[in-house]
Amino acid sequence: MVEKINDNTIKVSGRIDSTNAKQFEDELLAAVAASDVTIDADELEYISSAGLRVLLKLKKQASGEVSVINVSPEVYDIFEVTGFTTLLNVSKKLREVSVEGCEVIGEGANGKVYRLDDETIIKVFAPGVSMDIVKEERDFAQAAFIAGVPTAISYDVVKCGDSYGAVYEMLNAKTVASVIKENPERAEELGRRLGKLLKELHQTEADKDVLSDMLEAYKDRVEYLNKYYTEDEVNKLKYVYELLPERSTIVHGDFHAKNVMLMDDELVFIDMGDVGYGYPLQDLGGTYLAMVRIGKMNPDMTETYVGMNYDLCKIVWNALTDEYFGEKAEVGRKLAEIYGEAKYALTPFIYSRFNDEMIKNFVAGVRANGILNPEFDVSKTAEYLAELGE
Repeated sequence: MVEKINDNTIKVSGRIDSTNAKQFEDELLAAVAASDVTIDADELEYISSAGLRVLLKLKKQASGEVSVINVSPEVYDIFEVTGFTTLLNVSKKLREVSVEGCEVIGEGANGKVYRLDDETIIKVFAPGVSMDIVKEERDFAQAAFIAGVPTAISYDVVKCGDSYGAVYEMLNAKTVASVIKENPERAEELGRRLGKLLKELHQTEADKDVLSDMLEAYKDRVEYLNKYYTEDEVNKLKYVYELLPERSTIVHGDFHAKNVMLMDDELVFIDMGDVGYGYPLQDLGGTYLAMVRIGKMNPDMTETYVGMNYDLCKIVWNALTDEYFGEKAEVGRKLAEIYGEAKYALTPFIYSRFNDEMIKNFVAGVRANGILNPEFDVSKTAEYLAELGE
């Protein structure tokens, strides 16, 4: 009935009712050895009011949180009807989903987005990404949606092999990149629509209680990398970010043509794991990085990262920035390049799979061909910002 997994986790199985509730109480309270208790109910078939009273007793005695996980739908109904979902942290058992043979429509640092079927997409998080990160991304998407941002909302969290997945309803939707790839003549039109969408996002106030300050986060990443970069290189990165004023409006964090869906002719954001609030050039720099910088390094790579060839990426980028900046598009593109190169220099912070040798090789590349090359001049950044009116 009760099996102690470790000091924090207790596994409960079978049926618990009035005939064995006393035994359940004795075994459960004897097994608990930590302030925070997690009860794994994966094999729990039924629990009566007598068993629930034992859990209530445990709740009153525990100094920390009591969570019940992997609860079947039938048992969850019992917890919900009796009000125990408000007393304990109760979570349903996740259904299993396979993405074998599914089309990959997006990819980022934390996972991949697949077309699951005609009505749904799924973001499968990388192995090792915790449920807390999954829930955080869901909260980010909900905060953006409530603020009026057109974004897909996850309605189910599932297991996908050893990873977690978030399922989104996306009826008859395709990524903007795939639409442009199939209809190259629409590249400029959809590029301008992306620019308008991004500008509207950057005018939307963020819920600071939910979203994080991404400008401060980028500055922290610079500090983290001082073990790999010289003092002068760190100061160069600090300089470009310290020029940016604070802003409380939403930034997507990974905006490009593969992270926006076209659904019934409406543009809808996906992949909301990096959403926060900050300065718009942080987003535009990231878009430059995905759609231009990667293609400069290797034109074939934009097909993988953005979902269309480099020539189409350049058309979309120019149309996007023309729409976003208007008559100041040229200076806007110069600034986007600076902040795109700065973000690229922070890549080792984002990808935890980078080991020391990989980071050293990456740093050497940034010094040769990126913002840390002595010939890459950032001295006019303040002048460009003033010209832009910021």
